[in-house]
Amino acid sequence: MPSSTAPAEIIVSIMAKYNAYLTERQVDAVLFDMDGTLVNSIAAVEAAWGAVADEIGQPRKSVIEATHGRRASDNLKDWKPDIKDEHLDGEVAKFEQTILDHADQYKKRRDSRSSSQSSSRRASSSSSSRRPSQAQLFGSFTPIDKSRQDSTSQQDRRPSSGTLAQKLQPLSLQDNSAVENEEAVEDEEDEDLGPDMGVKILPGVKSLIDSLPKGRYAVATSGARVYAYGAMERAGIVAPDVTITAEDPRLENGKPHPDPFLLAAKCLGYDCNKCLVVEDSPSGIKAGVASGATTLAVCTSHEKEQIENAGAQHLVRNLEAVRAEQLADGRIKITIDPARIVTDSKSDARTDVGLKDEDK
Repeated sequence: MPSSTAPAEIIVSIMAKYNAYLTERQVDAVLFDMDGTLVNSIAAVEAAWGAVADEIGQPRKSVIEATHGRRASDNLKDWKPDIKDEHLDGEVAKFEQTILDHADQYKKRRDSRSSSQSSSRRASSSSSSRRPSQAQLFGSFTPIDKSRQDSTSQQDRRPSSGTLAQKLQPLSLQDNSAVENEEAVEDEEDEDLGPDMGVKILPGVKSLIDSLPKGRYAVATSGARVYAYGAMERAGIVAPDVTITAEDPRLENGKPHPDPFLLAAKCLGYDCNKCLVVEDSPSGIKAGVASGATTLAVCTSHEKEQIENAGAQHLVRNLEAVRAEQLADGRIKITIDPARIVTDSKSDARTDVGLKDEDK
């Protein structure tokens, strides 16, 4: 077991400031990280590493923070040094499958709940659509004997207090009340599902990828093949032809070393210093900076304060702030506008789902 909670990292040149204004850059290709950049499965990842922390008797917070942005193989070697080299690939595959299992189990619970709620809504809608009969509105009554009509008080002629007003309440108001009650129940039931461990595409990703020409972007991730391809598939992203995963035999080192991005650029046929790297974690941002590429950081998995000094030239909330356009000469114009955000709130900050109360 390592004596320190965080593995040693290479030293890179750190820029104190990043460009916070609208900027245009021309690049040859775009190199994306995956988890936290293209998709969000942070909750499932942290739950998996939290389980590892429990297994080895270490604080969840320490393990989770140390593992972000690094290869599972490197993390497992650091935290479970007893794993033999010949068993490492199998242990990585088993660990990363648990991440996908967390996501799939959550989706199954959510889909089951949604199906149940839909059935309930249909039944409620069918019931509310039937208008009450006259008898239901006014109840049964006996005609008043005209000979006694004068002696019958005005109060006696009225329906009992409140009943007619309640029954004559507009149907739309009754329906709205039912909807409000259903929404309140849904909120309670969503809490019952626990933290959202689904795999979701992040804001702005689809439009940005769709605007890039084929063969001009790649994915370089610290995830192994099982997890990387599984997560992208679940988020509806087609993995590009150049997808560099953690177990690629051509890699000597993982992030925060620049190797994954250098290899991705080489496979695309471009110099890394003419590419744009998009990253979300301190480790990944440092890898992008060390590769010589222009580096853009997104605040989708970390707070701004956690990554603003990692060296990126640009920092945005999410990829809604980034647009791409192919120019006549074949290069790609990247427009970065930190103020251009459609989503109201930060989409996916750290969840701390893997932490126990005493670790927070």
